[in-house]
Amino acid sequence: MVTVVDTLSQKRVRHPEKANRPDSEVLKKPDWIRVKAPSLRGQYAETRHIVRDNNLVTVCEEAGCPNVGECWTQRHASFMILGAICTRACAFCNVATGIPLPVDKDEPERVADAVRQMALKHVVITSVDRDDLPDGGAQHYADVIHAIRRKSPGTTIEILTPDFRHKEGALETVVAAKPDVFNHNLETVPSKYLTVRPGARYFHSIRLLQRVKELDPSIFTKSGIMVGLGEERNEVLQLMDDLRSADVDFMTIGQYLQPTRKHHPVIRFVTPEEFKSYAIIGKTKGFLHMSSSPLTRSSHHAGEDFEALRKARAEKLAQKRG
Repeated sequence: MVTVVDTLSQKRVRHPEKANRPDSEVLKKPDWIRVKAPSLRGQYAETRHIVRDNNLVTVCEEAGCPNVGECWTQRHASFMILGAICTRACAFCNVATGIPLPVDKDEPERVADAVRQMALKHVVITSVDRDDLPDGGAQHYADVIHAIRRKSPGTTIEILTPDFRHKEGALETVVAAKPDVFNHNLETVPSKYLTVRPGARYFHSIRLLQRVKELDPSIFTKSGIMVGLGEERNEVLQLMDDLRSADVDFMTIGQYLQPTRKHHPVIRFVTPEEFKSYAIIGKTKGFLHMSSSPLTRSSHHAGEDFEALRKARAEKLAQKRG
């Protein structure tokens, strides 16, 4: 008797917590949200080879970023450390959920090697949530920063971290490694946390960003949200005020795009005009820099945004002296 093995049933489910959810309606994308498919040759292919050769994970792929073609063609990549399996299950996120593998101690050196091979002027390092680790992965972040500094001392470093909830001393460990930009995304307005980001707490995230500035005022702080999840305009404006009360320098706003029918639905597509309005209001509220457009993502154009941040800070200091 021959036993037929169903390989599909043995394959790990990417989102086990969402498997039994009913399918939601997927809205047709408007023209302004469409992007060109990437060419699989040239710089895109070279970036992909460097990522694969160093056995690294990128948030560009894991989160299904719509800008991956543009960024990889320009040799920009955002590295995702601490594995590809997250301990949380946010309703918007396409990163796999489950029990993570042990931390790869060699990863910091491989990330640094890839940064050097790609000759990056600015690099973004992010990660999954690692609630299973005593420090939430904070020391691993510090190790990656130190490794990049050794091998590419001219590269500026931006980190996009989890919230390190219930991890005493974790934030201090990361800040002591002195990244150039500390990013932690709020993702959405407070009223949507229970359905969109149930594992997090809005005011804990605000306090985290405020604490970074208290520990090291020289580090730029950054946060971002998605819109189109059912939030009201006045809620976005209040969130801006909350970020400014924490002295956050830079805010990003982008359109939420539904990864699968099991994820949180897109309630509406926000128009380009509304995004421009948010950018103008954000600057009047005191952000050094705003990035607000349908395809804005935390790491999109991060290098250019960092230069804009430095310029804006220098101008602000010059005005105070004058």
